[in-house]
Amino acid sequence: MASLRWLLGRTAAAVLTLLAVSVLIFAAVRAMPGSYSDVVLGPLATPGQKASAAARFGLDRPVAQQYAYWLRNAVTGDFGTSLAAHTPVAAEFGDRLPVTVTLTALALALTVLIGIPLGVYTGTRAGGGRGGQLGRLASGFAMSLPEFALGSLVVFLFTRYDLGLTVGSYVPWSRAPLRSVGSLLLPACVLAVFCVAATARTTRDAVLGVLVEPHIAAAVARGEPKGFIVRHHVLRNAAVPVLTLVATLSAYLLGGAVIVERLFNVPGLGSYLVDGLDRRDYAVVQAGVLLAAAVFIATNLLVDVVSGLLDPRIATIGEGART
Repeated sequence: MASLRWLLGRTAAAVLTLLAVSVLIFAAVRAMPGSYSDVVLGPLATPGQKASAAARFGLDRPVAQQYAYWLRNAVTGDFGTSLAAHTPVAAEFGDRLPVTVTLTALALALTVLIGIPLGVYTGTRAGGGRGGQLGRLASGFAMSLPEFALGSLVVFLFTRYDLGLTVGSYVPWSRAPLRSVGSLLLPACVLAVFCVAATARTTRDAVLGVLVEPHIAAAVARGEPKGFIVRHHVLRNAAVPVLTLVATLSAYLLGGAVIVERLFNVPGLGSYLVDGLDRRDYAVVQAGVLLAAAVFIATNLLVDVVSGLLDPRIATIGEGART
């Protein structure tokens, strides 16, 4: 019963958070300097032309009424019509979202497959050996590299020299799945560098925190092999902070895809949102940011559930505090 109440409370908090984020998104977009009429029609447009454009898209209504209308439609999957392209935003998202999701999934897979083993390796060898020291140096260096600088270097190297992969030649998944993944491999690697380093550092710290626990010393005293101890005692107890970080990185990857998509000419959601922001395309910006927030909140809710399964004490902390 306590676990069910904890889960319902987490779900209610996620819904309220998403509702608050929608209010902030709507207000922030409206507070940007320069209106849609100023950007699209230009400074020479007459007041009558500006008023006509505002009335056409409902921008002359009260702000509260605009928000209620937008939120009601967004719940049903209708994000409105692009002010600049005059096309449904949901249709554009349907074409571009799979590209960004594939790019983010590749980067997240690289993060998990490289970052976690590297963190476990450096954590179990802390205090001695060159492997642990090199791992710490590599993660620190990777975390300090800006994406635009690393991406620009990769674009230069792979366009200047024939290194086996091409830049700026995205292949749709429907045409050739393997070639599509190959065309996204370079931007995914650039996007994953920081995430791999951050995951390795967090995993290392979590492993070090578990290794000093009394039950680890007891396992060593029983003569259990080191590999068995790491697999059965260390990894599960160190998983909660790592899962939390991976959830945070999923939203970071969606945001970081904006820069990478621009550099590698990937027709994803990030470049579409940047164009919408430049043109004060309210419907596009609101839908994109709301979608990113929904993904982040849903991922964190999923991580809370998984963390509660890995460590049932998490679900009873709040219950114990109330009693």
